[in-house]
Amino acid sequence: MIDLGVVAGEASGDLLGAHFIAALQQSRPDLQAAGIAGPRMIEIGVKAIYPSEKLAVNGYVEVLRHLPELLWIRSRITRYFLRERPRAFVGIDAPDFNFTLEAKLKQAGIPTVHFVSPSIWAWRPERIHRIKQAVSHMLVVFPFEEKIYRDAGVPVTYVGHPLADVIPLEPDTAGARVALGLQTGPVVALLPGSRLSEVTRHARLMLETAVRVLRHHPDAQFVLPAASEAASRLIRQAGQGLDVPLHILAGQSHTALAACDVALVASGTATLEAALFKKPMAITYRVPALTAHLMRKKALLPWIGLPNILAHDFVVPERVQEDATPENLANDTLAWLDDAPRRRAVVETFRGIHLSLRQDASARIAEAIAPYLAAGT
Repeated sequence: MIDLGVVAGEASGDLLGAHFIAALQQSRPDLQAAGIAGPRMIEIGVKAIYPSEKLAVNGYVEVLRHLPELLWIRSRITRYFLRERPRAFVGIDAPDFNFTLEAKLKQAGIPTVHFVSPSIWAWRPERIHRIKQAVSHMLVVFPFEEKIYRDAGVPVTYVGHPLADVIPLEPDTAGARVALGLQTGPVVALLPGSRLSEVTRHARLMLETAVRVLRHHPDAQFVLPAASEAASRLIRQAGQGLDVPLHILAGQSHTALAACDVALVASGTATLEAALFKKPMAITYRVPALTAHLMRKKALLPWIGLPNILAHDFVVPERVQEDATPENLANDTLAWLDDAPRRRAVVETFRGIHLSLRQDASARIAEAIAPYLAAGT
């Protein structure tokens, strides 16, 4: 029998899971955890029945293409958990995959905890009914989410965001630049996304943006953290024919963000990371036209980027779909580089966001899960 079943959907979920499982291990060093995990969770002892990268698919069109494999994996992992009967199950993000799994486990008497609410406050609010059927306890990372679940009758705990705990309040920009071997001059971080589909859509866009920035700042340097060797290959292909002083990094996204003056970031968790590093940014995103059409019809908020959502304002520019052009992104980047008072103002906004999210999340998550583990003994 395993103590904890877990499913982490992608790189960000793997990182978040590794932090709270490590916190659980402090009081339960013999904790047995298994499920769908990435390298961070595997490193701390989680048994991976399947790798997290199998679930790293986004958008309607992309999901449809991978649907047979996703359904097969979910069927197999469901049978595994029903056979092993963990004392508790934690689904980390990956809502479309996890909620169906959680509903079946909960019905079978296995407590289900879900960590990181889907963006029901941004689009598809009707999901709250499905969540109530599937989840024994919801753990939320943003303070405004707690009331939504409490009003719906779902047990909920605001735990803060683990990234706010591990990212320093004052980033060491000079140290990061030394570590990356960067010269003097403006540094721009390019973060096209962790999924290969995101890299395919955004890498060329960002590199063409870099070419335009260089016309105004010839001493600018660009750092691009690649999530995998496959991503590195796609980035090198995207840069063919472009003369850009580009440092492709093996991971090291936090070092890249610490080092930069401005970041170009694909919408997602990386936008929150950039805000926690107090970096001015431009947010961008491209998806297939059908996916964009369907998502726009269900959108509830005017923003897509987490920094803007948390600030309830367009504190940083967003360039999405047809508005995501090299010209627009270059103008956004140059506007940040050339306006020091505006940079200082957004740094203060981001510092306030950081302090509100810094709640020792891993300990609070472990505290919320512990009663379910104890009840199973």
